[in-house]
Amino acid sequence: MSPRPAFDVDAVVLDIEGTTSATGFVVDVLYPYSRSRFGALLTERSGDPDVLRALDQVRELLGEPDADAVRVEKALAEWLDEDVKATPLKTLQGLIWSEGFARGDLVSHFYDDVVPVLRRWHRDGVRLLVYSSGSVAAQRAWFASSPDGDLLPLVDGLYDTENAGPKQEPESYRRIAVSAGVAAGRLLFLSDRPGELDAAREAGWHTVGIRRPGEPYYEQGVGDHAQAGTFDEISISTSGSTT
Repeated sequence: MSPRPAFDVDAVVLDIEGTTSATGFVVDVLYPYSRSRFGALLTERSGDPDVLRALDQVRELLGEPDADAVRVEKALAEWLDEDVKATPLKTLQGLIWSEGFARGDLVSHFYDDVVPVLRRWHRDGVRLLVYSSGSVAAQRAWFASSPDGDLLPLVDGLYDTENAGPKQEPESYRRIAVSAGVAAGRLLFLSDRPGELDAAREAGWHTVGIRRPGEPYYEQGVGDHAQAGTFDEISISTSGSTT
């Protein structure tokens, strides 16, 4: 049996989909929820600055500066089908999901091992940050609406592809380190995606690949990164305290 991954770090940065939470929940529950509401969002909140910015970004990505709401909605649906990590798609999904969580239509999903470990790490002084392709608004709603209650008090920072950059580029991880005020060598990134782990390591971070049966990257593995099947297999120490 491989030894438990053990690290002396100041902060743990969490991916969500496939790491803290089931990809299937996002694909089977959240994606259809957003798809059914794109049209209404574009119509009813057309003057919202976040919506206007996302619309401009969609038109830029399409190379169609005059694209109307119908064309934009079609593009969003296509990107959703192809799982394109487009920032405006994630922004608009985040707005829709935030409303859904606030109304009680949605409750987020976390694997059973995750929340107890996050609470323990937080109690022991480990800073917890989130870096997901989902927008900051979506992340905030996700952690605030868990089956275990509001988990936002556990989290020190939220990062997405807009405020940090693409998840497979080392510069994004350098940007997060500077923003969080944590040295690269004192950061640990948990993700199920090898390309993201590679980028984080190139930026000087520690990494652990999370491999959960049934997740899309399980069979592919995590290359030569340390790996764990659950969060409680990872040992963290900071300021002399081991958990």
